[in-house]
Amino acid sequence: MDKKIIINIGRQFGGGGLGVASELGRKLGIPVYDRELILKAAQDSGFSAELFEQSDEKRRIFSLTAVFASIYSSPDENYVSDKGLFKIQCSTIRKIAEQGSAIIVGRCSDYVLRDMDCILNVFLTSPLQERVKRICERHSISEEDAETLILRKDKAREEYYNYYTFGNWGVASTYDLCIDSSKLGIEGTADFIIDFAKRSGLL
Repeated sequence: MDKKIIINIGRQFGGGGLGVASELGRKLGIPVYDRELILKAAQDSGFSAELFEQSDEKRRIFSLTAVFASIYSSPDENYVSDKGLFKIQCSTIRKIAEQGSAIIVGRCSDYVLRDMDCILNVFLTSPLQERVKRICERHSISEEDAETLILRKDKAREEYYNYYTFGNWGVASTYDLCIDSSKLGIEGTADFIIDFAKRSGLL
């Protein structure tokens, strides 16, 4: 693809975010970054991937590392504050965006790349019952456990996003496009996003 575009995907847990992102990547021929960001950030910084996994889209209010570590410490010490991890991850996201087109899932990427003019910020949602069904199938758990997991994950994502961006996770005015992925399905939602990007002059 000749024209550079960065599509940032915010999503409710179970809202089809990774599925839609993967379909967009396949149709557009551009890379998708989700958990790969964690590994890349770890490689770039010299810290272990486990550190990034532990704080991935979670704000640990009573983190001991936040108390005893500085913004971030030497890689030799193998610990880093949550703010330090976020800063490293931001740097990784910006490097990815500078290199070319990409689809980035979550991790405040819309905020991190807010000064770029080739950006499309999308938020994906679905009714709770649809998300419960999807999570039950994905994790082979009961509907009750799926709903509990969804509410916990969404709460963590909201707190993480709002804390680091001073914005509002999931609020329509924060994004260019908000879609209920259950209406068109994974592929249909990806097609709709591509059509929107073309109509808005990004593709």
